[in-house]
Amino acid sequence: MVVEFEFKKTPAYRVASIKWKGPWKDATIRQNFEKVAKWAKSNGYQPGLWIFREPGTRTWETGVVVNGRARSEGKVRVRTLAATRVASVVFDPEVVSPSVVYHGLTDWLRWRKKDKEIRRVVSYREVYRGNPWTDKSALAHTDVQFTVR
Repeated sequence: MVVEFEFKKTPAYRVASIKWKGPWKDATIRQNFEKVAKWAKSNGYQPGLWIFREPGTRTWETGVVVNGRARSEGKVRVRTLAATRVASVVFDPEVVSPSVVYHGLTDWLRWRKKDKEIRRVVSYREVYRGNPWTDKSALAHTDVQFTVR
């Protein structure tokens, strides 16, 4: 499998999400993704892309893209992630180790910074086409995106 790094512009996303602080735990991430998806369906929104972010140190956010009519409710917050430039790589974690992809993308960005193509890396997110635990095709197209300036 070939893994290519690229710069691209992402659209603005209207995201319903749950945010929390603490250690990284796969079970907590899955549970919060399922809570947000259940909330979206119960409020009549068709969940779109699934987005996992680390907006701060040991702060995590799981969310699904919903349409523009959505409003925050309880622990679920609805906000818009601005259209932005990202360094992206799409890969299948069953074929290529995520740690290899993350290290490769980090090194690739370090050289882009030295060459003055970018000023800094802001944050990262993982974008899935659906539930990565139940939909093999969603997992097979894992899109890791580092927001760059």
